[in-house]
Amino acid sequence: MAGMTDPLKPLFRARFGVEAETLSPVRAEGSNRRIYRLTGGGRTAVGVLNEDAKENRAFIEFSKHFHKEGIPVPEFYGEDASGTAYLEEDLGDTTLFQFLGRKRGPKGLSEEAVAAYREVVRWLPRIQIKAGATVDDRWCYPRKSFDKQSMLWDLNYFKYYFLTLGGIVFHEERLEEDFQVFADYLLAAERGYFMCRDFQSRNVMLKDGTPYFIDYQGGRRGALQYDLASLLYDAKADLPFELRDELLELYLHEAAKHAPVDKAEFKKYFPGFVLIRIMQAMGAYGLRGFHEKKPLFLQSIPYAIRNIERVLATSGLPVEVPELTGVFKRLVGSSALRQFGAAKLGLRVRIQSFSYKNGAPKDSSGHGGGYQFDCRCLPNPGRKAEFQKSTGLDADVISYLAKEEAVDRWLRSACALVDQSVEDYGRRNFTHLAVAFGCTGGQHRSVYCAERLAKHLRDQGVSVSVTHREKKAWPAKGA
Repeated sequence: MAGMTDPLKPLFRARFGVEAETLSPVRAEGSNRRIYRLTGGGRTAVGVLNEDAKENRAFIEFSKHFHKEGIPVPEFYGEDASGTAYLEEDLGDTTLFQFLGRKRGPKGLSEEAVAAYREVVRWLPRIQIKAGATVDDRWCYPRKSFDKQSMLWDLNYFKYYFLTLGGIVFHEERLEEDFQVFADYLLAAERGYFMCRDFQSRNVMLKDGTPYFIDYQGGRRGALQYDLASLLYDAKADLPFELRDELLELYLHEAAKHAPVDKAEFKKYFPGFVLIRIMQAMGAYGLRGFHEKKPLFLQSIPYAIRNIERVLATSGLPVEVPELTGVFKRLVGSSALRQFGAAKLGLRVRIQSFSYKNGAPKDSSGHGGGYQFDCRCLPNPGRKAEFQKSTGLDADVISYLAKEEAVDRWLRSACALVDQSVEDYGRRNFTHLAVAFGCTGGQHRSVYCAERLAKHLRDQGVSVSVTHREKKAWPAKGA
């Protein structure tokens, strides 16, 4: 190791006027750089060895610029003549990702962790817009912008290192065509800002409570959405989706202080940038995990798949890309991929009642499946005058249906079927199961059955949400 690290010691001596007494390696996940901590004479610094001098130059010049602009980044201390070794400020060992892990308890993230994320989000548009406006583009490496070539590199990275090595079936020609369509769509977003490229929780250091930003050497011109997608959909950070939505709104508020930002336009393209970022990250998981046999990277796969599932369920794909859509659905439906590592994503059963008069409910999960039970075979309170203005939530209807042996017998059978899926889906690390109950009007029987199943599952500790689709059409109380 001494021969490899020789260039760092003279840099330390030149900066501090003392010899480095200790030199210890610092773990660098997913990087070919060799990073060391040097200490001596009460001083400490971080030294980096990297044969890619152009990548080093990008980091050094961006660091100098951001430091001058007041952005919290490591101070640059010096470099050797070859450009393959440099010294920078030591920001300690606590990343935002590590802090997040320490501040996550049984009830979720602590307020300290949420506050740290909010502060990071406030800084991001200052980097992208304010400081980014005067970045010298000639230092951008390997491309000056996140252009179509860059996008296609990432998409093919995903194809060859994740899909191929992961054994996911796809039609190559059709997928290539979809990649072209998808990239063209993303290119329509405004791309004149500085894009850090790898803006995620492991690349934010926390020192004395202040966030510092590192690893922007791949920075280039690009869309604002990409870096925010990198942060909010950082796989193993596993932020609650409600917090992601809050942070998105906070980002838009802060960005508007530095440039005119059309919120609707930003949100229109955001899901697409989330997906391309997830695909790029999954390419890295495949390269480091499947190919290089580093299990740590495989542990991120279940979280990435759930993120895809979330985008499909809430936004869908922004353009017509049938082969890519099929690939995503195969990923979401893969039990094997969901079970890497010790991830426990948690199953949520979404229950709803509906009226067949208004048609069967549409799948909102992005991948189909689940149960749809027809309650019209059960005794109907709606035919009795005294129940016309009541619903399956009211005591009189509940009492009426609870006394019917046919209802109880039917419901026990329905619950048994759902129980089997809940057990199996939980074991396979699936996150979504849909159950719908339909009746003639969506007011009495289906509502009662939906609530009964919800109580049955909650009593077992299963996470449940209940929606009564026809609620707005129910008779007003006292009318």
